[in-house]
Amino acid sequence: MITEQVALLALSRAQVPQLALLRQLIDKAGSAKLLLENATDIQQILPGATPRLAALLSDASLIERAEQEMEFVEKNGINLICLGDEAYPCRLAECDDAPLVLHSMGNANLNARHIVSIVGTRHASEYGKELCTNFVADLARFVPDTLIVSGLAYGIDVCAHRAALKAGLPTVGVLAHGLDQVYPAAHRSTAKSMLQCGGLLTEFMSGTNTFPSNFVQRNRIVAGIADATVVVESASKGGSLITASLAGSYARDCFAFPGRVNDQYSQGCNELVSRNKAALITSAYDFVEAMNWETATKKKNTGVQTELFPELTPEENEVMTALSANSDGLQVNHLVVQLNVPINRLLPLLFEMEMKGYIKAVAGGNYRALMR
Repeated sequence: MITEQVALLALSRAQVPQLALLRQLIDKAGSAKLLLENATDIQQILPGATPRLAALLSDASLIERAEQEMEFVEKNGINLICLGDEAYPCRLAECDDAPLVLHSMGNANLNARHIVSIVGTRHASEYGKELCTNFVADLARFVPDTLIVSGLAYGIDVCAHRAALKAGLPTVGVLAHGLDQVYPAAHRSTAKSMLQCGGLLTEFMSGTNTFPSNFVQRNRIVAGIADATVVVESASKGGSLITASLAGSYARDCFAFPGRVNDQYSQGCNELVSRNKAALITSAYDFVEAMNWETATKKKNTGVQTELFPELTPEENEVMTALSANSDGLQVNHLVVQLNVPINRLLPLLFEMEMKGYIKAVAGGNYRALMR
């Protein structure tokens, strides 16, 4: 007697052209187990079904391979998350082509309140890496319960994972192969760290080769599992644009960072924005505002503070709160330590706030809040 898990694993290997059709068949049969047990009489479940479909579902090797995979899963402490399980990503379940089974390692909550997928070129420039790192670091301050998802590939993907780990955010890598390997091998150390703060996720069984088509297939999970997809850098063609397109097809928000018009790996982002397939952002604050997410700063600022500075950005509000608590003002170095903001980012912020009339530079290199 096969279990429902084994049946779902077996069906995930069947070469049924559309996952949506497979889900429909399972619903009509009552379970994956019942579907397999009645595969030879598939026309009783789906009138008009072809003999080809019956042959695909009746293939005895499907169950044999699924049982082998169950042995691997149990031996290696892998979590199988089946469609319909409480732990199955609820956002992904909304997609017609959601995988029947997910293989998971780590401790990530795949139904976290806020989930963002960050994708981009494998040939990331220093500009792209800096954008990605700053975006994740700021997002960790604004919305510290965010789960970062990407594909563990070279370039922007691994940059997003590493930035999340550094910022203390959980991060999940969606793989295009089984959990018996890590590809590329150069990212094994990062993947190991992710198991302690996030994890690895795939729909593929062990022993699956890294075929190019698998990477395209896994992109739908990257797009479907998140509230939004952010493209940091991309050429005019590539997997990132496929992910962005999938996000749009799932009615998910898509954002892109702009770049110089002549840069090869900014062309894709610029085209997404120009064709209204992605909203332009230049910072994590832009993203959080567009998503209408409540920030940690807004939660901290209560009563008088909220009323005093309603129009300030979260970063400006932190500066104003610190300066308002010191009537004589604070030096830049003290602000750097107190706010934990790099000086190369704090100085432009102070200049902008001074131009807006919120603060004033005074003797001794101090800044003081202006009462308004």
